[in-house]
Amino acid sequence: MINLFVTWDVSPIICKLGGIEVRWYGVLFALAFVVSYLLLQHLFKKDKVESSYLDKLAAYMFIAVLVGARLGHCLFYEPSYYLHHITEIVLPMVQTSEGWKFVGYQGLASHGGAIGILLAVWIYQRKTKIPYMWILDRLVIAICFAGLAIRTGNLFNSEIYGVQTSLPWGFIFVRDHQTIPCHPTQLYEGLSYLVIGLVLYFLLAKKKDRLHQGFIFGLFLILVFGMRFLIEFLKNDQEAWEQALALNMGQILSIPFVIAGIIIVYYTLKKDIGKRLDLKLLKK
Repeated sequence: MINLFVTWDVSPIICKLGGIEVRWYGVLFALAFVVSYLLLQHLFKKDKVESSYLDKLAAYMFIAVLVGARLGHCLFYEPSYYLHHITEIVLPMVQTSEGWKFVGYQGLASHGGAIGILLAVWIYQRKTKIPYMWILDRLVIAICFAGLAIRTGNLFNSEIYGVQTSLPWGFIFVRDHQTIPCHPTQLYEGLSYLVIGLVLYFLLAKKKDRLHQGFIFGLFLILVFGMRFLIEFLKNDQEAWEQALALNMGQILSIPFVIAGIIIVYYTLKKDIGKRLDLKLLKK
């Protein structure tokens, strides 16, 4: 019988520079920011918004994603541990019998990152007077492509994969001591983000003058978190306590975002919930 399964035994480490490991996840995480910046630069330029506004937004986003994603993991998935090890929320180190050891951040949650971004954009728009929904309609397109890069990083880490499968594209994650093929849910999510990002981009490019502000953002919430909800059925639970729940934490956290998306799309189809971008009103 021909073995059609994928034996995944790729090292998460690209190379070592001195005592520092250069990992695929870190490179792809950085690439996510670069791609997002370039795409937003293109979208801002099309609307004749100066790049200086984007530079400020990029700084807000960088902090929001890191802080929000880190706090999201600590508070949503392992609150009992991190409330007793508060320093490990901030410091990528753990205390051992031999002293402090650098281990990197053990966990980032996309839902926490999403909340951080929403708060950061709210603060940013109050300072610049760029309409909240105008920013989000463009930002979420970049987030889709960033999501693809980050889920590819998860694949290289052999983490966040799915349950056992007999399908021919199942992956055997050797470095995580697996001997049976599992659903490569990192690829499912990453490819879904790619398709959604392309759809939203072409909607904005072709229908911008006919779409109310907020429609792209609302559709993003429905599609991305709807897909996340469905794909979670194929994933292994990240924490043992999730096994006692009918839905895992990823699904529970996705439901409010999907509902918010439906409400936003409904109101944007009824009336414009944001103002037209007036360049004269922007603040430096």
